[in-house]
Amino acid sequence: MSTEEKIDQIEIEKEELNNSDNVTVEVEAEARRDSKPTLDELRAELNREYRKHDYTRTLRNTLIVIVVVAALSVLISSFFITVLKVTGDSMTPTLETGQLVIAYNYSTFEPGELIAFYYNNKVLVKRVVGSPGDWINIDDAGRVYVNGVELDEPYVSNPSTYANGVGEGDKIEFPYQVPENRYFVLGDHRTESIDSRSSTVGCVTAEQLIGQVVFRIYPFGVFGKL
Repeated sequence: MSTEEKIDQIEIEKEELNNSDNVTVEVEAEARRDSKPTLDELRAELNREYRKHDYTRTLRNTLIVIVVVAALSVLISSFFITVLKVTGDSMTPTLETGQLVIAYNYSTFEPGELIAFYYNNKVLVKRVVGSPGDWINIDDAGRVYVNGVELDEPYVSNPSTYANGVGEGDKIEFPYQVPENRYFVLGDHRTESIDSRSSTVGCVTAEQLIGQVVFRIYPFGVFGKL
């Protein structure tokens, strides 16, 4: 092949190469045009971002609410109310075993009110009968007198002077004067309740008090004020 023919061949190959490069550039440009997101795709992506933001904000707000409610529950339980579960038969028919009640953390009480207090690492619920300085007397029929006046006690079951099973050495003598800063308490089920009629339990001191039992929250069929 002559020199001129070789030069012509090289020129042809260079032209073909340039044409190939141009085709490649045109294809890439067309591909870029085809890959542009549509308006609907942009809207869908924007909605996904909004949903992510809303989920994060909702999760954060939910956690804040949970923490605040938990803190308030602890605060209320510590300083204002206490939820108690009733055990035993000493307060029937007013309260039954398994019921849940609320006690407000009061420190002064009136006769006839229900109170909760600590005794030997247990919580007892009884009814206030006598305040500091009152004279208490219970006759052989189980009738209760405070300062010489008989109490009207429609809530009492099985009236008795002392509970069954209380030893002679544990029985206080009537008439009995309630000491200062103490409360004389009785259970509504008088034959079963171990209460202030027993020297073992005695009168309730201020240090033992939890509060006044005012509301029953369970079972729902008897939900309400006491």
